[in-house]
Amino acid sequence: MKDRQMETENDQYDSPWKDILELYLPEFMEFFFPEAAEDIDWGRGYEFLDKELSQVVRDAELGRRLADKLARVWRKSGQETWALAHVELQGQQETGLPERIFTYNYRIFDHHKKPVASLVVLADDRPGWRPNHFGYALWGCKVGITFPVVKLTDYLSNWTELERSRNPFAIAVMAHLKTRETRGEPENRRKWKMRLTRRLYQIGYRRQDVLNLFHFIDWMMRLPEKLEKAFWEEMQSFEEGKKMKYVTSVERIGLQKGKMTLIQKQLNKRFGRLSPELEKRLEDSNSEMLDRFGLSILDFKDLKDAENWWERQGKEGNA
Repeated sequence: MKDRQMETENDQYDSPWKDILELYLPEFMEFFFPEAAEDIDWGRGYEFLDKELSQVVRDAELGRRLADKLARVWRKSGQETWALAHVELQGQQETGLPERIFTYNYRIFDHHKKPVASLVVLADDRPGWRPNHFGYALWGCKVGITFPVVKLTDYLSNWTELERSRNPFAIAVMAHLKTRETRGEPENRRKWKMRLTRRLYQIGYRRQDVLNLFHFIDWMMRLPEKLEKAFWEEMQSFEEGKKMKYVTSVERIGLQKGKMTLIQKQLNKRFGRLSPELEKRLEDSNSEMLDRFGLSILDFKDLKDAENWWERQGKEGNA
C-alpha cells in the first residue's frame, strides 16, 4: 500500500505540463494541432488569459484545472481568436470531461463574445477512450460541441518520430509516457531519465531550453533518494565530458532553492510566519522530500499539521 501511495504522490503531471505550455505555446500547437498552428499569425504574439479562465471555472463550479490554458491569438486573416487548450492528465477516464469542455467553451463565449477553439490532449492509459463531442437535442433544437483530440498513447507506436523531432513537446511526450511505463520500476525510470536528459544535449537545444526541458523531466520522473543521488552523479560526469555544466551544481541548487522558496511563500500566505523548526526542516530537505511536502500543503489546516507531517515521515521511514 505504501509503494502505491508513493507512486501517486510522486507521479504528478499537472504542474510540469502547465509550465511547459506557458513556455512553448507555439510549439505545443505545432506539435499537437498543426492545422490550427498554421492558421495562427505568431508574429503578432499571443497572451495568456488566466484571469478570464479563472472566472469561468469559478462561475461553473468546476474546480481548479492546473493544466488548462486559455490564450488570445490572431489568425492570419486578422481575426482575434481565443484558444482553450485542455491537457487532461488523469489516470482514468472522466465521464464528465466532454460536458466540462462544452461548459468552458460556451461560458467563455458568453462572458467575452470571442470565438473559442477547445483543443484536447488526453494523457491517460486507456487507448479506447477518445471523447470528442458533447451535446443534446430537444424538439428539433440541437446544441453541442465537437472538438479535436490528441491521445498521448498513440505516440508509443511512433517512437522513432519522437526521437527525430526537435520540438520540445516530443521530449515532453516521451518523459510522460516513460514516467507512466516505469511506475514501480525505479531503476528503469532512472535509466530513462538519464537517456532523455542526454538527448537535450544531443539535439543541440540552447542552454535555456535545456534547463526548461530538464525541469520538466526532473519534476515528472521522480526517483527515490538513493537513485536520485546516482542519477546526479552520472549527470555530473556526463556534463563534465561535454564541458557544458547546464543543470548540475548551481542550476541544481537553484531548482531545489526555488522549490523551497515557493513552499515557504505558500505556507506564509496561508498560516503566517513559520517556526524556526519548520524553516530548518525545509532547508535540510532534499528535492524529493520538498516535492512530497508541497503536494500535501492543501491538506494542512494549520502549521501544526505541517510540523506533524515531518514527524509522520520519520515514523514511516523507521517502520
